Amino acid sequence: MFLKTHRIRKDGKEHVYYSLCESVRVSRSRVTQRTVLHLGELNTTQVDRWERTIETVQENGQRQQLRLFTDRQGQAPAAEDVAEVILSSLVVRRPRRFGECWIGCKLWEELGLRAFWDQSLGEQRGQVLWAKVVELLVVNRLCAPRSELSVHEKWFAQTAMDLLLDSDDSVAEKDRLYRCLDRMIPHKEGLERHLAGKWRDLFGATFDVLLYDLTSSYFEGEALEVDKARRGYSRDHRPDCLQILLALVVTPEGFPLSYEVLPGNVRDEGTLEGALEGIERKHGKARRIWVFDRGVVSEANLEKLRGRGAQYVVGTPRSQLKQYEQQLLQGEWQDISKEVKVQLLAQGQETFVLARSEDRASKEQAMRWRQVRGLMRDLVCLRRSIRRGLIKDSDKILMRVGRLAERWSRAWAYLAVKWEAGRLSWRWDRQGLRLAALRDGAYLLRTNLKERTPEALWKMYVQLSEVESVFRAMKSQLAIRPIWHWVGPRVEAHVMVAFLGYCLWVCLKQKLKAVAPSLTPHLPAADHATRAGPSHPAASIGLEPARTTATQDLQGSSARCVDNLSRELYGFPRKIKSRSPNLRKSG
Repeated sequence: MFLKTHRIRKDGKEHVYYSLCESVRVSRSRVTQRTVLHLGELNTTQVDRWERTIETVQENGQRQQLRLFTDRQGQAPAAEDVAEVILSSLVVRRPRRFGECWIGCKLWEELGLRAFWDQSLGEQRGQVLWAKVVELLVVNRLCAPRSELSVHEKWFAQTAMDLLLDSDDSVAEKDRLYRCLDRMIPHKEGLERHLAGKWRDLFGATFDVLLYDLTSSYFEGEALEVDKARRGYSRDHRPDCLQILLALVVTPEGFPLSYEVLPGNVRDEGTLEGALEGIERKHGKARRIWVFDRGVVSEANLEKLRGRGAQYVVGTPRSQLKQYEQQLLQGEWQDISKEVKVQLLAQGQETFVLARSEDRASKEQAMRWRQVRGLMRDLVCLRRSIRRGLIKDSDKILMRVGRLAERWSRAWAYLAVKWEAGRLSWRWDRQGLRLAALRDGAYLLRTNLKERTPEALWKMYVQLSEVESVFRAMKSQLAIRPIWHWVGPRVEAHVMVAFLGYCLWVCLKQKLKAVAPSLTPHLPAADHATRAGPSHPAASIGLEPARTTATQDLQGSSARCVDNLSRELYGFPRKIKSRSPNLRKSG
C-alpha cells in the first residue's frame, strides 16, 4: 500500500487530497491501483502519521524509527530520525521468510522449551547445539510442515532461521536432523511435566477435568522395522496401510497433558489403563474427572476408574438406546438450550443422562435418508435392467446386489432382498426405520458424579469436541500424516515433533483469544493438507441442520416408491416432478 496525492485546481487555488491505495494485478500485463481509503485533505502532522515508517537496529542494539518520505516532498529534512534513500537503487536479493519463524521462536522461548532442551541435550557432543536442531524441526512443523530432507534442501534456505538460531547452515544438515530425532524420545516424560507446569503458570490451567481420545496415523511404505505398525480400524479411511494409534490427554481448554504411541491394532478400550497409570505417575494421584467417548467404554474400565477413586462422564454405545425407547417417547424432558433437551435416569450409584439434539437428529435423518434413496434408486435400475433382458446371468445379478450392499451399507440393514424365479424383489423394514428415526440425535451418557445438573453434565461431555480439534490441527495444520519414516524410534520422534508443534499452536491460540477472539492461528499453507476424519458427534451441535437431498435421476415407479416410503416414515411432502427433464429437447 502507498499514499497517493490528488491535486485539483479550483477558483485559482490548488487543493491536495490524499488516498490510501494498493496495486492489484488483474492480468499478466496489467496492474491497477485500487483505492482502499479516501483520506481527504491532510495537514502536515496527519501526513506524517500516515507515512510508512521503518525500524533500524544500531550496532549497540538500540532501536530507532526512521520516516520514509516520497519524492513530492523534495529533499528530506536534516533530522536524526530521517533516512534518505534513492528508490531506483533498491534491489531485493534472497528474500526470506521471517515473521512466522520469529513468532515460532518466541513461542518456543516463552514456553521455556529452549532452556529445557539445553539442559536435556546440552551434554551430548555435536558441532551444533542439539537444542537448536530441535527448535528448527518444531518451528518448521508449525510454519510449513515438511520432511527432514525438505527442511535441509529447500525450507531452511528460504527462511531466516539461521539468524534466529544464531547458527550457520550446519544446523540443517540432513544427517544431523535425523540424528536429532534419535535423541529426543528419552526425554518424553520430563517434557510432559515441564509443559504441564507452563500451562499452569502462563494460563492458569487446571487438571481436574481431563479429556481422553484416540486417533490413527498411517504409513506410506512397508515400515518393516516399525514394531507398532499394524493394520486395524483406520480413522483416516486407509485400511490398506499400516498405522499407529495416538492416545491423547488434554484439558477442556485444549492444553495437551500427555500422549502415547500405541500399536495400530489395539482396541480402544484396552488403552485406558496405560493412560491412567501414566497420568498418575507423572502428575500424581488426584480425584480427577475423566471424559471419554463410547469407544473406550467397558465395564472393566469403569470399574478401574471407580477403584482408583476417579469420576467419569462417558458416552455409551448406541445399542443401549434400545433399552430406553419408552423414555424417548414419553420421558420428562428438560430444555437446556434451544436445540438440546435432557432427562436424568438414576440407576444405583450411577446416573444415566438421556439427551437429544435437534440439529444432530436432522443431520442423522438426512444421512440415513440419503442412503435409503440411493439404494432404492439402484435397486430400481437393476430390476429394470433385468426386465429388459440386459442382464440374464444369475451370478452377475447377485454380484450387482452384493455391490449395492457394500455401497449402501447403512440402508441395507433395513432391507430384505430376494432373487428367485428370475425376479428381483425386496421389502423394507419400516418398523426398524421408525425406531431408528426415534433414536436420531439421542445420546446416552453415564456418570458417577453426584449433585451435578443435567446441563453441567452435558456441557462436560460436549467438551470432547476439543480433543477432535486437537487431532484436526495435528493432521491438517501440522501434517502428522502420512508417516514416511521406517525406523521405530524416529516414528515416535516424528509424533513428538508434531506434539511440540501443537504446543506452540495452542499457546498462540490462547494468546490470540485474549487479544482478538475472532483470530485463529490457522496457516493458509495448510489449506491443501489432508483433513482430519469425521468430527465427534458433539461437535455437530450448533451447526445448521443438514438438508435432505432431492432424488436424482428417478423416473416413473421408482420415484413414486421413494415418495411413498418418505411420506410414510418421515412425513416428507410429495415430489412435484417425478420424471427427469429431457435435456436433449430444444427450447
